[in-house]
Amino acid sequence: MCEDIKDGVGRRAVFVTGAAAALTLTTVSFASAADGRQTKTIRGTLPTGSPDFVYVPVEVPPGVREFRVSYSYDKPAVPSGTAGNALDIGLFDERGTGLGGRGFRGWSGGARTEFFVRADEATPGYIPGPVRAGTWHIALGPYTVAPQGLSYEITVTLTHGEPGEAVRPVYPPERAKGRGRAWYRGDCHLHSWYSDGRRTPAEIAALARAAGLDFINSSEHNTHSAHAHWADAAGDDLLVMVGEEVTTRNGHVVAVGTDPGTFVDWRYRARDNRFGRFARQIRRAGGLVVPAHPHATCIGCNWKFGFDEADAVEVWNGSYSPEDEVALADWDGMLVASVRDGRGWIPAMGSSDAHRDPDPVGTPQTVVLADDLTRRAIQEGIRAGRSYVAESAKVTLAFTASGGRGEHAGIGERLSVAGDTPVTVRLAVSGAPRCTVRFVTDQGVLHTSGPLPVSGEGVVEWRTTASYAAYVRAEVRHEVAAGALPGALAAFTNPVFLGRG
Repeated sequence: MCEDIKDGVGRRAVFVTGAAAALTLTTVSFASAADGRQTKTIRGTLPTGSPDFVYVPVEVPPGVREFRVSYSYDKPAVPSGTAGNALDIGLFDERGTGLGGRGFRGWSGGARTEFFVRADEATPGYIPGPVRAGTWHIALGPYTVAPQGLSYEITVTLTHGEPGEAVRPVYPPERAKGRGRAWYRGDCHLHSWYSDGRRTPAEIAALARAAGLDFINSSEHNTHSAHAHWADAAGDDLLVMVGEEVTTRNGHVVAVGTDPGTFVDWRYRARDNRFGRFARQIRRAGGLVVPAHPHATCIGCNWKFGFDEADAVEVWNGSYSPEDEVALADWDGMLVASVRDGRGWIPAMGSSDAHRDPDPVGTPQTVVLADDLTRRAIQEGIRAGRSYVAESAKVTLAFTASGGRGEHAGIGERLSVAGDTPVTVRLAVSGAPRCTVRFVTDQGVLHTSGPLPVSGEGVVEWRTTASYAAYVRAEVRHEVAAGALPGALAAFTNPVFLGRG
């Protein structure tokens, strides 16, 4: 049976979920049936200024084996500088759409035009499980709406019959064969075909190994559906942590290394004052809270929640760009504020955010000093700032500060010396041919070396005091053809702090 339903603006109710306002449309009902398929098509139009989320209730009768959805929407021409139509989609089951996601069954954003769920299988981005009777909700996210409005068509197909056998998830192990306390290389922001990427977990793992990585983190947009598909890709030589890129309308945050099966809701804006609740959820699930590409210019990508809840911040995202340069400067300003106010500081990270070919995995990568190659040890190294960021595994840094009486501190640590004690800062570099080294302090760039030799190896030293520099961090930059602006980063470190604190 196939039936068309029109659901226009006049047949909706506006409500507030405890976060963003949302629309709920007229319920679509299916009659009970012993076998076969039932199909209904819903059509409607959303105006400009629509709430962030629009829910289409679907009354599911008993005996349904599979819930399948396909959808389309118009994409009219718009004037230059005006956003066109973009409509995301997801699904909540009979447990409801309440904030927190108890009923969450999947999200594909704008990456797919159809999906299904059943007990034994689901489309990537969605969670397998039984199709129980009750009111389900198709979740629409009108990301942008053209001046002409957004006309959509949704087709729902219910297939009746005996459910398949439920899938028992298998997750990757929390440790790999490490080298004890050592520097480990990782990429914590990656996308597979379980959100809007185009690579399988196996393909990403192969690229990670080729890039010289020791660990990675699964970070699909607004879904944890990939967690159960990484076990075969992990191994003694590659630690796979799982998480999520929580993609809100006011910025993205990567949950790094949460407990497998953890879902983090994204349906709120900064004005709703809900982010702290979900940051705490990430930590309770054993993860790190890492705002991603905080100065990205895409719609909804710029970070607006502040950094009070951040465990680290992704300063370098993908190929180095002006957005990263702004993020680096902003992070340095946060370091100065932490020194001024005598409070904790936020370490920096870098990740590839790779989605598909030709996006390179491991460019950049975060190199972490950890006690072993385990989820907890890597997270502790990141949280403590014992790390630097490099454009590839070819680049290696060793950055230290030492006093005159044998005092010594490394990246992320404090050299506890009197303010007038001479301090020697030393950076050893390899894999950075013709790059320039800069030492940056709370006053700015206080030392710049000449270019490294073609071999890419060299040692740069600089002398200072804790009175003159509250912290020192290192940057390794590529040469530029002309102009006053610095070249793109090849690597940079978290700071070494100087003084008694």
